[in-house]
Amino acid sequence: MPHRSELYEDIPSVCWPIVYSPDYNITFMGLEKLHPFDAGKWGKVINFLKEEKLIGDDLIVQAREATDEDLLVVHTRRYLNKLKWSFVVATITEIPPVLFLPNFLVQRKVLKPLRTQTGGTIMAGKLAVDRGWAINVGGGFHHCSSDKGGGFCAYADITLAIKFLFERVPGVSKATIIDLDAHQGNGHERDFMDDQKVYIMDVYNRYIYPGDGFAKPILCLFSNTETFLGAIKRKVELEWGTEDTEYLQKVHTHVEGALNELKPDIIVYNAGTDILDGDPLGGLAISPQGIVKRDEVVFKAARSRRIPILMVTSGGYQKRTARIIADSILNLHNLGLIDKELVASEAENSKVEKMIRDSVTDLTNLSL
Repeated sequence: MPHRSELYEDIPSVCWPIVYSPDYNITFMGLEKLHPFDAGKWGKVINFLKEEKLIGDDLIVQAREATDEDLLVVHTRRYLNKLKWSFVVATITEIPPVLFLPNFLVQRKVLKPLRTQTGGTIMAGKLAVDRGWAINVGGGFHHCSSDKGGGFCAYADITLAIKFLFERVPGVSKATIIDLDAHQGNGHERDFMDDQKVYIMDVYNRYIYPGDGFAKPILCLFSNTETFLGAIKRKVELEWGTEDTEYLQKVHTHVEGALNELKPDIIVYNAGTDILDGDPLGGLAISPQGIVKRDEVVFKAARSRRIPILMVTSGGYQKRTARIIADSILNLHNLGLIDKELVASEAENSKVEKMIRDSVTDLTNLSL
């Protein structure tokens, strides 16, 4: 029996399924400036959306911090205990001076924001199923697995969101992860290595961190039959400096292919903006307009199939990425791809259709 979690408490229907908390932002004695990640970008996204009158404080879903009990749905106790050592957190966050801080400060100033974003992703998973779509303005820690963190990712929020849904929401038994961050999502890939219920599509720069060969598909020959082993079901490796035209064509082709290959009950979309031209870590050359179009392609594919979609914002290492994320959300709204009443209605219709299909399948199996 799953433990009772505050993360799955009912959300007022007046709220948009956009999840955020001021606690997302990391600020402490300037330490956040020692990593290229803009550790305050999440608040900037919300401020831009407020300026454009899309949302107000009373319409945002307030993220709650994931508790140890929540985290243990995926993480090992051994791993969580490791985070009580400041040098471990310094290595994961790639901020060396964290090594010299007392761990109670590390917990409060570094890990609590990450736990709150993780709680936000879990909450947004249920919201996506209930409303048809949800956006966690933070999260997307795709380098963290159940027993290992890295690349600024201390908690496996994507794995947690999916596991929570599988365990607690009837009718959710298949998930597709569409990971379009510039880096390979090796954390969730390791977590779902042998899980046929989770289909992973990953589009990334082949030359950069983490280069995790264990998580990539490997061609093997069994009884004269070629079989791919590995977590990634659809791998798209990009060259340095890939630009809009090639990138968007590949995203469109492979998103359509992935969703035609398996129709999931939930899509988790890791929408990293480190693909932006000039990003110091991503190595790609996508324009702001290209990022907005990419998100549009993914949401159109989900909406046309009436598949609930959860979006997390993941990587992005330039000051202008917050504005681009906000512009993309505004574009999705302007196109009617995210709309509170309409999408909630479609989600309900989709759930009813799935229940009917499942009932017909059960009856057919019984008659056989």
